[in-house]
Amino acid sequence: MNRPAPDLTAFLQEVRDIPCTTAADQLRMKSRDFYWYSPILQEQLAERRAEAVVSPRTEEEVLAVARAAALHGVPLTVRGGGTGNYGQCVPLAGGVVLDVTGLNQLLELRPGLARVQAGLRLGVLQQQAHAQGQQLLMYPSTLRAATVGGFIAGGSAGIGSIRNGILKDPGNVLSARVVTLEAQPRVLTLEGEQVQKVHHAYGTNGIITEITLALQPRVEWRHVITVFDSYAAASRFCTELPGSGIDLFLLTSVERGFSRYYTHIEKVFPAGRDAVFAMVAPESLEAYAALGARCGGVQTMALTERELHEQRLPPAYECAYNHTTLQALKIDKGWTYLQFEHPHPFDPTLCVRLKERWGDEFLAHDEFLRTREDPLSAYGLPLVRFTTPERQYEIMRALEAEGCVVFDPHVYTIEDGGMKTIDQVQLDFKRQADPAGLMNPGKMRAWEESGAGRKAA
Repeated sequence: MNRPAPDLTAFLQEVRDIPCTTAADQLRMKSRDFYWYSPILQEQLAERRAEAVVSPRTEEEVLAVARAAALHGVPLTVRGGGTGNYGQCVPLAGGVVLDVTGLNQLLELRPGLARVQAGLRLGVLQQQAHAQGQQLLMYPSTLRAATVGGFIAGGSAGIGSIRNGILKDPGNVLSARVVTLEAQPRVLTLEGEQVQKVHHAYGTNGIITEITLALQPRVEWRHVITVFDSYAAASRFCTELPGSGIDLFLLTSVERGFSRYYTHIEKVFPAGRDAVFAMVAPESLEAYAALGARCGGVQTMALTERELHEQRLPPAYECAYNHTTLQALKIDKGWTYLQFEHPHPFDPTLCVRLKERWGDEFLAHDEFLRTREDPLSAYGLPLVRFTTPERQYEIMRALEAEGCVVFDPHVYTIEDGGMKTIDQVQLDFKRQADPAGLMNPGKMRAWEESGAGRKAA
């Protein structure tokens, strides 16, 4: 299908009753996410801008925007909280950013599930779920700012994954409501496995307007820090937890080099010690402390979230995942990061070898989660001192030689950063939902390489 020449003026005239802006400061702010964690993406994406930002408040207004974009050939990039790390919501082709944060209604909350609009912030949903004695199965470290739709479209795992697996596992995301980008837009409901058509697709193949998530009974998690004399000891402690009966919601290990970036918690994460951050169920707290002691650890903190707030300490989940990268970059802009999956089963001696090989160029950080195949999978999120792109890829090749699977955080296409392969299901769905290729163009390599992108242009 040939794409009409973009006509932004006609688009804006058609959606004039929907909040919209072309103010330069808003265009800059709404065209960014946390891609600047990567100096490589910073160079590639810093000057990319939308030409307008439109902010619908209802699904009906989303339909109007989709219709106008399709009729007038205007590229459309969907944005939630903007907390992604890979340029997911950066408009490569200009056009319009569709800000869905105005779609922020909690539509249904009952035992076992929540049905919400895509722009609702996860932190707000968690509060509402807590009020009914329930909780989210997982969420990113950016709980307070991230939206539900953004997490589904750009995320894959998070806090809670040690207990509940990853987002794509059956029973976590129950359904999604999606608007197509056509002259006569359709509203499609995807249920169960069908949700994979839009999950982790960076908003390239449909506008998610509603999500139904599974919930579980609330637990008053204790936020726990245990420190060790070596990173090897911290890692070995983590390997002892599967099969122990200890109920966890988060398990994160960081080496001592991170302590210089956590000066606000230096009393509980002292310099010269390696740390494990965890969220532990109250009934498991005694067993967790005992196991930590047997592994040579010293527990320095075990507090409820209310107690953390009273003591002005951050929750454990803000000392995990890419919040560690953010904390370091606030102080030292010379860092970037990598993402990789450790070989199975997890071998703590690999952590020692990597540290010995790269020294202060590499600060070890691992996240532990459950998969259908393995009760303890380890994913590395180390800080890496940035010098050149060539050096970053040299380190990635070395990790691959050790049997690791690298998820390149220095690229903005879906396939190259994570999946490594073309997702035929997502490509086929894009052909149906976005036949002109107007949604977030440039982010789905499969579309470009299939020839569809060239035909649409």
